[in-house]
Amino acid sequence: MSGRKDFLSQPAPENYVAGLGRGATGFTTRSDLGPAREGPSEDQIKEALAKRAQQLGAAPPTAYGATEKKEENDDDDERFQDPENEVGLFANGAYDRDDDEADRIYQEVDEKMDRRRKIRRLVSPFLSSPFTSRPASKAFCSSQTLVLEGQIADLKPFDTYREAREAQERKEYEANNPKIQQQFADLKRSLASVSDEDWANIPEVGDLTGKNRRTKQNLRQRFYAVPDSVIAGARDSTQFDTTVTEDGSQANGSGADSVDGTMTNFADIGAARDKVLQVRLDQAALGSGTDSTAGTSTNIDPKGYLTSLSKSEIKTGEAEVGDIKRVRVLLESVIKTNPKHAPGWIAAARLEEVAGKIVAARNVIARGCEVCPKSEDAWLENIRLNDNHNAKIIAAKAIMNNDRSTRLWIEAMKLENDPRAKKRVLRRALDIMKTSVAIWKEAVNLEEDPADARLLLAKATEEIPLSAELWLALARLETPKQAQAVLNKARAAIPTSYEIWIAAARLQEQMGNANKGNIMKNAVQSLAQESAMLKREEWISEAEKCEDEGAILTCGAIIRETLGYGLDEDDDRKEIWMDDAKSSIARGKYETARAIYAYALRVFFNKKSIWLAAADLEKNHGSREALWQLLEKAVEACPQSEVLWMQLAKEKWQTGEIDDARRVLGKAFNQNPNNEDIWLAAVKLEADNRQTAQARELLQAARQEAGTDRVWIKSVAYERQLGNVAAALDLVTQALQIYPKADKLWMMKGQIYEAENKLPQAREAYNTGTRACPKSVPLWLLACRLEEKAGVVVKARSVLDRARLAVPKNAQLWTESVRVERRAKNVAQAKNLMAKALQEVPNSGLLWSESIWHLEPRTQRKPRSLEAIKKVENDSTLFVTVARVFWGERRLEKAASWFEKAILLDADFGDTWGWYLKFLMQHGTDEKKEDVISKCVLSEPKHGEIWQTVAKDPVNAYKGTEEILKIVVGLLE
Repeated sequence: MSGRKDFLSQPAPENYVAGLGRGATGFTTRSDLGPAREGPSEDQIKEALAKRAQQLGAAPPTAYGATEKKEENDDDDERFQDPENEVGLFANGAYDRDDDEADRIYQEVDEKMDRRRKIRRLVSPFLSSPFTSRPASKAFCSSQTLVLEGQIADLKPFDTYREAREAQERKEYEANNPKIQQQFADLKRSLASVSDEDWANIPEVGDLTGKNRRTKQNLRQRFYAVPDSVIAGARDSTQFDTTVTEDGSQANGSGADSVDGTMTNFADIGAARDKVLQVRLDQAALGSGTDSTAGTSTNIDPKGYLTSLSKSEIKTGEAEVGDIKRVRVLLESVIKTNPKHAPGWIAAARLEEVAGKIVAARNVIARGCEVCPKSEDAWLENIRLNDNHNAKIIAAKAIMNNDRSTRLWIEAMKLENDPRAKKRVLRRALDIMKTSVAIWKEAVNLEEDPADARLLLAKATEEIPLSAELWLALARLETPKQAQAVLNKARAAIPTSYEIWIAAARLQEQMGNANKGNIMKNAVQSLAQESAMLKREEWISEAEKCEDEGAILTCGAIIRETLGYGLDEDDDRKEIWMDDAKSSIARGKYETARAIYAYALRVFFNKKSIWLAAADLEKNHGSREALWQLLEKAVEACPQSEVLWMQLAKEKWQTGEIDDARRVLGKAFNQNPNNEDIWLAAVKLEADNRQTAQARELLQAARQEAGTDRVWIKSVAYERQLGNVAAALDLVTQALQIYPKADKLWMMKGQIYEAENKLPQAREAYNTGTRACPKSVPLWLLACRLEEKAGVVVKARSVLDRARLAVPKNAQLWTESVRVERRAKNVAQAKNLMAKALQEVPNSGLLWSESIWHLEPRTQRKPRSLEAIKKVENDSTLFVTVARVFWGERRLEKAASWFEKAILLDADFGDTWGWYLKFLMQHGTDEKKEDVISKCVLSEPKHGEIWQTVAKDPVNAYKGTEEILKIVVGLLE
């Protein structure tokens, strides 16, 4: 049996890779590679190669196995290595015999080259002699070189001598020229004895010399001359130039910026941004259409375009020369294309006028008048451009070509300075045009004697019987009796004229016969027969005109006879008439609104809302007696309306008529027995007059006969006002047994304990109340503020979290959560909560106001205000915040306008009145402050965060609206 192993049992050859011959190199996975680690170091590679060579029975590789130490003088730096040396590239490759043989050969070559280098260094002393300057011959040199190569072994002492000599020279040089670190070597060694205190007392490195310090100070205070370009740029920074140069580009003062089309003037950008925000805020507040305010409307009136051109005053220096040249070429083309087009000639003349060439303008319009002799506009423009003397001549020519032109005759009359000449011109005009109303009116206006004016008007009415203006003018100049005759003739001549009927009604009012005959009733019948009846809105407008001119009775007659015209019973007449009255009040026409309410009450006699609206009108814009009379009629018409009874009693009480007020409430009790509102009104009347016993008796009777939760709440509040804490607690405990779901009772109980500094009992009351009334937001807020007052902010957060779960999407709870974090100096969390709140309740003005004023930097308040107004639209709290933003920017007029908008939007919000009065106390007049206080007293606000806190405090129980307003002003921050 052979001792040779079979092929599969034989070891694989060196560098064998399975499948490499057929191209199947295989693949490697992460599990084959193992975890990532660093490669072998150079020493590890040397050790591995030496071990491999020992196993193969060969000498270790000379390239890696050489143990010779490098020469100290060998500058084998990486910078000077051969860039083609790939040892590092193949350091991890397989090392075989061929590689070892190649390394050995290279090493021998390197050693031989090293010996040759040393021989050359040693030969030079033999080849050059110091005693001769003639160089050695070539043969001699070659023979000497061969001899030296044969005796290389004998030259070792010379090499050693040379190297020792060079080392000695280097040592002497370093001794004579030591390095910096060698010079201070002894000082460094002495630093070992320095203590820690000495190290700490070493001063900082710095330049302490006086000269250098003064030099640096002078450098800091050096001034440089400002270039003229900087001054010019600052001057033009706030100017806006929209002219166009001849090359078609926009003119811009900043030369470099205009090249690439960019604008880098940040001052202009900021100013434009502020203007845009201001316009958008005004648009959002007005809520009007977008086309008229945003400038998107493109409708142009072609007839009024030239007139608007004449109104636009452009200075000569403001027009660019390039613009004028281009427009001149354009207008010349228009004139040549259509020479009979008069507006083209007028535009060309006005262009020359703008350019400052008045003579050229006159010449152009004169040519236009020659080409277009029938154009009134061309002749009028020619008259305007010339002086008075030439204008008269031009007017005469114009009238010769257009003798039927009223405008030309009137313009010719205006050119005359003498009144007689004016009358002469108008008479000539009347000879030609007897039916021109405008010329007759001008002729009448020139007459100074009323008798002459009457004669002219009489002649005018004969010539033009269908002109209502002339008839009315003639009636004004006549006596009342003659005026009646004139108006009768006018009605016969023009049966469709409503102006004549209104004038007749006013004449009767002037004569004191307004109640004798109903002229407006006859007018409506006559106009309806002639199909000349106006619309209801137009009749209201005519009534308002009569009110402006002092004809109050005529105004009422117009409303009485025309307000129901065209409306059927199926129509919603009540709402329509209420809207008409509100519109008249908004325009300041109170007599018209009073007449509308009177007519509506005749139709809807038992409607409480109309009586209340009419009473509000009399209260704000009428007399006290008229208000009393109206309310007495109202309680007769609506005896079951406790609101009207209480308002009448209140008006009597405010004027000091206490007995009359009690009498009114007695009648109200008879008509509405066991009505809690009347009971409470009677209690308030007695309490405000300091009749404590009567008030308590009334409250006790009310609890027995009309024992509602409001009566119990009023009883508890009254005992708190009097300072009877025990009685108040007893009453609130009894009330909670009857009405456990009344959140106000739980709040009052907690407030009583909190006022007594009994926080655990107050906490228990609030917690029990929140369980009984989980939807009561004020109760949750009181519970949270109690925990915060006790210093337990974590518990306050927990209360608000439970409140938001019980009452989701509530702006007050979210605002309180943000304020708790803000008061705890946790601004980041407050901003986070505000972001969530605005996502859940995006239409809350309270949230937006809190965010704008407390969580936004000053520069971002105005943009956020614009965004808020777009989201919220109308909110008095937000309007107050916007006003405060303008107030902070010292834009006082804008701030005042926004305060007034907030008051008009919600006059019942007391905080708005407080902020406005606080603003006026700093920037307003005494008259304006008094006006605001009086309006606030009339409005009697009931709501507001600060207002309710002050008004419901038992300490302020007997204080009026003005006193509460001043307290609120002091608490606002």
